[in-house]
Amino acid sequence: MIVHLVDGTYELFRQFYGRRHATKGEDQPFGAVVGVLHSVLEMIEKGATHVGVATDHVIESFRNDLWDDYKTGEGIEPALLAQFHPLEEALTAMGVAVWPMTELEADDALASAAQIASRDERVEKVCIWTPDKDLAQCVRGDRVVQVDRRGQKIRNAEGVREKFGVEPLLIPDFLALVGDAQDGYPGIPGIGAVTAARLLNQHGAIEDFPAKVLGDQRERALLFKSLATLRTDAPLFRDVHELRWRGPTDAFAGWTERLGDVRLMARCLTLDKVTQT
Repeated sequence: MIVHLVDGTYELFRQFYGRRHATKGEDQPFGAVVGVLHSVLEMIEKGATHVGVATDHVIESFRNDLWDDYKTGEGIEPALLAQFHPLEEALTAMGVAVWPMTELEADDALASAAQIASRDERVEKVCIWTPDKDLAQCVRGDRVVQVDRRGQKIRNAEGVREKFGVEPLLIPDFLALVGDAQDGYPGIPGIGAVTAARLLNQHGAIEDFPAKVLGDQRERALLFKSLATLRTDAPLFRDVHELRWRGPTDAFAGWTERLGDVRLMARCLTLDKVTQT
């Protein structure tokens, strides 16, 4: 079987701003939620059987305690923020496994789910659906891959090396050195992507750098590495078959009415009949 892990937060952002462009700035109350639901159903129509979606139930996490400038919910448009929790509830009603994260982030959930699923011998491949460079650290050969829907690319370990110049396991070190503006940490002054890759390929992890390489920036680099390192110990599920889609729950009919899109129920019921045969 193939396990599909979806970055629900990213998908919600993608749908929100994509639909805003299409509607010329007129935001529908649940437009992004509807878009994500249809996107997940499309995955199932194309053959996905085991699906899990991770979301940021709250934007902040334990990382905000480590670095004051780490990303927060500040600046997220209210019309978008208001759709976070409805997305989680609607996906659950649709019968999809959802992991709303609080102390950890959605990325940590994806990393944890990939770890659990890849340990199962019944799993042929794990696909992590997000372009987020943080998740490149989870890629393992051709078994755990990253799917960039926006760029229409599937990135295996060789693809990670081609893009970043380092092995997947060194992605946290790479990001620590170059920084991640989206997450709110600046990296080490004077070190760009080319230099970071060269240093990591020469010396290995930051902990193994000779003292003179980073000098008084070493502790800051290690702090940034801790921010970039995804947690893989979230107890999300015990058996991979908990992720199998078995059709919508009875509550989903009410959600389709609330969301104003009856096509969702019709699409679900058609899929349910197909998956049960």
